[in-house]
Amino acid sequence: MTERRQTKSQNLDLALIGNSCSAALVDRNARIVWWCFPYFDSDPVFSRLLADDEEKGFCEIALVDLAETESRYVRNTAIVETILTDVHGAKVRICDFAPRFVRFEREYRPPQIIRRIEPLAGLPRIVIRVRPTHNYGRPTKNIVVGSNHIRYIGGTHVLRLTSDAPLSYIVNEIAFPLTRPMNLIFGQDDPFLSAIDTTSREFLDRTHEHWLAWVRNLAVPFEWQSAVVRAAITLKMCSFMETGAIVAAHTTSIPEAPSSTRTWDYRYCWLRDAYFVVDALNRLGATHTMESYINYITTIAADGKDIRPVHSIVPFSSLEETIAPDLKGFLGHGPVRVGNQAASQTQNDVYGSVVLAATQMFVDERLPKMGDESLFHRLETLGESALARAFEPDAGLWEYRTRSRPHTYSAALCWAACDRLAGIARRLNIADRAKYWATSARPLRERILAEAWDEKRGALTGAFGEPDLDASVLLFAELGLLSATDERFIKSCDTIGHDLMRCGRIMRYTAPDDFGRPETAFLACNFWYADALSQIGRAAEAREMFESILASRNAYGLLSEDIHPETKELWGNLPQTYSMAGIINTATRLSSSWEEAWARD
Repeated sequence: MTERRQTKSQNLDLALIGNSCSAALVDRNARIVWWCFPYFDSDPVFSRLLADDEEKGFCEIALVDLAETESRYVRNTAIVETILTDVHGAKVRICDFAPRFVRFEREYRPPQIIRRIEPLAGLPRIVIRVRPTHNYGRPTKNIVVGSNHIRYIGGTHVLRLTSDAPLSYIVNEIAFPLTRPMNLIFGQDDPFLSAIDTTSREFLDRTHEHWLAWVRNLAVPFEWQSAVVRAAITLKMCSFMETGAIVAAHTTSIPEAPSSTRTWDYRYCWLRDAYFVVDALNRLGATHTMESYINYITTIAADGKDIRPVHSIVPFSSLEETIAPDLKGFLGHGPVRVGNQAASQTQNDVYGSVVLAATQMFVDERLPKMGDESLFHRLETLGESALARAFEPDAGLWEYRTRSRPHTYSAALCWAACDRLAGIARRLNIADRAKYWATSARPLRERILAEAWDEKRGALTGAFGEPDLDASVLLFAELGLLSATDERFIKSCDTIGHDLMRCGRIMRYTAPDDFGRPETAFLACNFWYADALSQIGRAAEAREMFESILASRNAYGLLSEDIHPETKELWGNLPQTYSMAGIINTATRLSSSWEEAWARD
């Protein structure tokens, strides 16, 4: 199957490099424009992405008299290779990566970025510019130069650049001819005791081997393989290996739409993502990452009945929301937010999200430690909360900030919590608890379907007693609340496809919210729509929808949170876990089997 790709340049043509400890974004000219150091949700030392027209917060390797740029991922890796060509034909290759491999019998994944610069043709002249920031956008001016390193001192952490390039040229941003390979190694303020060039080459080779080996063990569908592999690698880079958390995105405050002030910090872990991410990792056979993520979620679940919907990569950290005054915002569209108010919201779907994710531990025989009766009883506490709160008003899946309603999706996830607990109890042969949860789930389902159905609209609506449509009901057949052959689900799909469609893209909702009427389409909902079309027997339309979404990926095969239906530009934080998981899940559902597509060809 040929995969179409968006060919026009767009503002979010950025590549992610990372190693499950640290991650950075690189643009098509090999400029690192975003890097939170040392961890995913730390203060960005490179913050140019949100600096608008201010030339600060980046690392650039600029070729004098640049004429052409080629940039791509090295196949099946998280390594970015950029080739710059000047007007005279001189060429430079830049390889950007975060080291990751087994060293001394353990995973080596430091908060480190390596940039290897090599001359390929002619006598290229380059300028190396390093302009870090601290405290969210304040230029770091305290610079100390050593024999083969530069220390940038500002904020909580000292950034050290170790290099075999002329340091005085770097500090003064002077152009010089590149006659040999040179290396920039950014990381913590520790002495670099190895030979710079030899170590850089070794780390590049071993990181390359690591990613090839990881991809080799993935289960991928026959069709759309390269798109799924890129999505899988991206999900892996969104995983913080130390705790198992998987962040929603690696950026903050890229707006959902221009001039909308819909700017959110997504460098955290949303429990609502759990079901979709576990599903994607399960389909890939990425069991180690999946198990770590489930352990992270159950760590949160074990804390008690009241669960916050959002957590840091280290659970229970403060996520108080503030504004960063020294950053103007992406393309000037502020404000830039640090932290997320959603952490203090009531979102009743979290109980079902956690139980759905944890269910994998009771059914997946590949896991070295499966769920037991002790874990089941902990999950029952969440089930009781779900029972009590299923029909209470909350902020909902979409985190409305100034209104609260009894949302259909929240109630459906509460039902799912009870339904799955019944299934787990049956699997553990705890008959009385299986009966209890099945009996508890039944009236929830009946009430949801009775109160959410709007005969006039011919669809299940987003909140009880409200006429507004919500794309989240497209998930109800997958969750098991309704059969895909149920007329109510089929009609809901038809109505949503008609009323929420804008220029070929499904909106999550169209009614005005706290910030006005939505302008862009939430990409995850478009995957849900393709899945729903497939479930109700409209496979050809589903495939067409899916391929049109794939065509919207950026130059590196990544998706953000939103897309503008008219301009087809990507908006929202990048890369979006919801969207990348959507590629994996939908491709797996829609693809022909290997036997159908190949063995019998």
